[in-house]
Amino acid sequence: MTDKITKTEDEWRSQLSAEEYSVCRQNGTERAFSGRYWDSKIKGMYHCIGCGEALFDSETKYDSGSGWPSFYQPVTNQCVEETRDTSHGMVRVEVHCAKCESHLGHVFEDGPQPTGLRYCINSLSLNLKEKE
Repeated sequence: MTDKITKTEDEWRSQLSAEEYSVCRQNGTERAFSGRYWDSKIKGMYHCIGCGEALFDSETKYDSGSGWPSFYQPVTNQCVEETRDTSHGMVRVEVHCAKCESHLGHVFEDGPQPTGLRYCINSLSLNLKEKE
């Protein structure tokens, strides 16, 4: 991974739509079953909407039934970072882009093998680049 990206809030607001900004910069969450990728079967690489960093391969995407795109592992262990999230009266693990710190979603320990993890990610934080 390359150096971290740092931008002012005004720069982020000018780059992202209002909905993308709410999710990526304010830790928002899109409604279940509303995002453009929750049921996508298109093959390709999912990149961070904030900085373009490759985050998840469609080969690791699966239908978790949650209503959000779910993956059992990121492209590399270095492309995402995790932090403890105690908002909304719950204890969860937040996932954000290691390069630009955009909020992506959360990771849970109820996913399929080989990792047993479910990266539950907001579509608004992703940009799918289809395989040719």
